Amino acid sequence: MLAFDNFSQDVKLHISSYFNRKYLIHDAIFSDETPNFVSNPMPQKGEQVVVKLRAAKDNTSSVFYCSDDKETPMKKVSSDDHFDYYATTVKVNLPLSYFFRITLDKSVCFFNNQGVVAEIDPKYNLRLLPDFVVPEWAQGAVMYQIFVDRFYNGDKTNDVVNNEYAYLGKGAKRVDSWKQRVLPENDICNFYGGDLKGVMEKLDYLQDLGIECIYFTPLFVSPSTHKYDTQDYDYIDPHVGAVVADGGEPLYFEKFNNKYATKYMQRTTNKENLEASNELFAKLVSEAHKRGIKVILDGVFNHCGAFNKWLDREGFYEGKGYPAGAYHSENSKYKNYFRWHDENNWPDNNSYDGWWGHDNHPKLNYEESKELYKYVMDVGKKWVSPPFNADGWRLDVAADLGCSPEFNHKFWKDFRKSVKKANPNALILAEHYGEATDWLLGDQWDSIMNYDAFMEPLTWFLTGMEKHSESFNSGLLCNGMAFEDGMRYNMARLSYQSLHIAMNELSNHDHSRFLTRTNKKVGRLHTEGSYEADRDTNTGVMLEAVAFQMTWPGAPTVYYGDEAGLTGWTDPDNRRAYPWGYENMTIQGFHKEMIALHKKYSVFRNGSVQFLLTDYGILAYARWNFENKFVIVLNNNDEEQETEIPLLKIGIPDHAEMERLISTADDEYSTETEIIHTSGGVLRLTLPSFSSQIFIEKSNKPKRPKKADKEDLNG
Repeated sequence: MLAFDNFSQDVKLHISSYFNRKYLIHDAIFSDETPNFVSNPMPQKGEQVVVKLRAAKDNTSSVFYCSDDKETPMKKVSSDDHFDYYATTVKVNLPLSYFFRITLDKSVCFFNNQGVVAEIDPKYNLRLLPDFVVPEWAQGAVMYQIFVDRFYNGDKTNDVVNNEYAYLGKGAKRVDSWKQRVLPENDICNFYGGDLKGVMEKLDYLQDLGIECIYFTPLFVSPSTHKYDTQDYDYIDPHVGAVVADGGEPLYFEKFNNKYATKYMQRTTNKENLEASNELFAKLVSEAHKRGIKVILDGVFNHCGAFNKWLDREGFYEGKGYPAGAYHSENSKYKNYFRWHDENNWPDNNSYDGWWGHDNHPKLNYEESKELYKYVMDVGKKWVSPPFNADGWRLDVAADLGCSPEFNHKFWKDFRKSVKKANPNALILAEHYGEATDWLLGDQWDSIMNYDAFMEPLTWFLTGMEKHSESFNSGLLCNGMAFEDGMRYNMARLSYQSLHIAMNELSNHDHSRFLTRTNKKVGRLHTEGSYEADRDTNTGVMLEAVAFQMTWPGAPTVYYGDEAGLTGWTDPDNRRAYPWGYENMTIQGFHKEMIALHKKYSVFRNGSVQFLLTDYGILAYARWNFENKFVIVLNNNDEEQETEIPLLKIGIPDHAEMERLISTADDEYSTETEIIHTSGGVLRLTLPSFSSQIFIEKSNKPKRPKKADKEDLNG
């Protein structure tokens, strides 16, 4: 038998074309929940929608739509040069889970989100969810997460003063140098001075970068840097807001119950300062909106801080005209805001529920307090209403709220009603790890921070690192099969609505910086030191990740400083100050180019995605609709690779012109365009090490098939 290499080039092309056509028979079969295949992906209850399936032209005997043990024959409604399109009308009264049965000559196969299979696994079925409408602005929105204290100091008059108060026995400290590295201990007490005025001064920068939505980590009154321990949900903390009335000298530390008391200066509870801070936030939102930038807030409703006036463990509010805190009085009006273990031993530092056992994060007891329940519902709608007009919420540890799954779902259903009634275009995103289907049916959350179907699998594939930099797995590094399997499985857990607004982050305040993960080192700040997180990083891998992030379904979310080349181990080192004046211009410039590309083409907001090739260190996929077809290719190997990307499966024919719009290699990127012609149904490329390339089809632009008419389908 002759080796393939012995044939002439013409014969090779003929053989390749033949096998590509044979392969296409199965590989051409495709459908998803996007507008390419569903006439309305967000139907109202009782609405009839047209569902389509694509198949290889003239190679299909029959197609059936299958749902709830029922099969409905589909009609061929249109064709183009490569494909036949089958359609049927579906009435959506309840959530629908569906797949397709296809007969090819004498063989039968099935299709769902797993692809073409011999046997259906229902976990991968496509879905239609009635009455689940998410904000249109959020589809594919480019978001930017800001940890305010470390972004930019625009107002030094509101800076924390040394020993202004104590937090868990440690005095608050003003960090004198913006360039100071994060310390391994007590970072929650070290304030760099970033504030809302600083964000306002940088709105032009964010607009120029292309940002469409700011996600703020908590802004409400709290003595910690991170503010995930709210003291007052009604006011923005003056240290990130405005101080118009000083409170005098720092108060002394007072020993209380074997803990140092949290003693705010009066300026953090002064009504003038609180009102001025709220006004500043409203002004910031207004200025952001003028630039086309939305703003979402972080809601920490599972727990509060032990210094909240409801508990007042440190006695800060005691004797100052406030109702008694529950820690100090069994008759406190706030007693049932918390769940108590030993009421006969009052008070006891460990007698109330704390989130994950942290007594400085007392868990809120909504089940036993109608007042607390109503209050938080009102908070939810307050901040998305005038005069503040925020555009939604990110919900901290949302699945932990309450003491039972049943109550948790009831709470979030009511929260959604409250928020959406006040602002129908408000976005509700939740922090969540693992299966989230029960919350994403249209009556609770809109979507999630996308760990399982974005951050984790991409991190494993590109770096082999766990997202905290706490372990390395060589078996997952460059493992294309594991990556595709993981993405298919986890993306199938998300409906069309949730997938295309999911927060796709490379880094955030809870995990190591992605650029640090590229050094493949295991460590944390207290074990390896700050500078080790900077060493041996791979800019090429970072650029690959950004190329993927900006072209994959979802809302690409940049953690402040990622675009500037910030490094850092996991919390607290991931919260370094933004390096103004010392940005990595390559990484920053590439972010700007990729954001512009993402925003220019609607295909990146709601188009279909198809894997084209997954190999060791090689990943190629298409994003397409009936206006544009893009091909994105990554080479994560440390050596140059030659590869062939099959394009017939997305209808790109022989001799098509593919224009390369942008490319990266190692620590460089280029926007110099180049035309490459397909041959034999494939795109042949030589890929530099650690590189990415993005192509758009220039010739034979896709034509939208004839729209199926519901009356025709119903016969």
